[in-house]
Amino acid sequence: MKLYGAIEAGGTKFVCAVGDDNLTVIESVSIPTTEPTETMPKVIEFFKEHDIISIGIGSFGPIDINKESDTYGYITSTPKTAWKNFDFIGAIKEHFDIPVAFTTDVNTSLYGEFKKGIAKDINSAVYYTVGTGIGGGAMVGGKFVQGYSHPEMGHMTVKIHEDDQSFEGKCPFHGNCLEGVASGPAIEKRAGISAKEIKEDSKDWDIVAYYIAQAALNTTLMLSPEKIIFGGGVMHQNHLLSKIHKQFELLNNDYIALPPVEEYIVSPSLNDEQGIIGCLALAQNENKA
Repeated sequence: MKLYGAIEAGGTKFVCAVGDDNLTVIESVSIPTTEPTETMPKVIEFFKEHDIISIGIGSFGPIDINKESDTYGYITSTPKTAWKNFDFIGAIKEHFDIPVAFTTDVNTSLYGEFKKGIAKDINSAVYYTVGTGIGGGAMVGGKFVQGYSHPEMGHMTVKIHEDDQSFEGKCPFHGNCLEGVASGPAIEKRAGISAKEIKEDSKDWDIVAYYIAQAALNTTLMLSPEKIIFGGGVMHQNHLLSKIHKQFELLNNDYIALPPVEEYIVSPSLNDEQGIIGCLALAQNENKA
């Protein structure tokens, strides 16, 4: 049986898994994202226990995906200081002489939904992860939308809510960009308490929904995908999606004809395994290449 490796490298944890040709996870482990010298040896140790033939990596970013670049395979200008300019592919290749696929963690989540989830039977979709940070990825016709580098949708400029004018934001690069006002750390900074402690009827959630709805509308105007998927820890607030739907319809103001909003702006369907499934699929593709 052929075995593939998958690394979903997130801002708080690395999920490492081994799977088969059906993209079924056989074994997995969660490793805290601390520093490369601490996290990576545990990653290597896990995969050395398995006879894998390729690895798919979905990493937090920004990352260098340009294969012609001298820093291809690196994590680049991340706010996580210890991971700046980290040679991710190089660290894997030191121990495994096998093909490695490398993209963003949000791209692998999107690819997982295309392979086995809610986007399986459509041609185009956009996926946002709203969590420790905010990232976005797009696919059309089975290919990722990217140019010199991958999109950084999470850092788009948004109009500031009238009740949020004094909030300076959380992004160290842009202040009150989308990530700076709607990510998990931004929500907690604004409220002064953990997001899990914020009541459902709090104005804070209306503010967050307003920003995320803007991201959905901007995406619709630029890319016109068949679905927009919002995943990540912040979206585990079950009441948030309906607030986003309402804000989106107000912002769109019947300008663009779309499917019912409940079918157009949706949650992931793979029980938080979409990223790992996407990594396995990319590893499988790499082995076929």
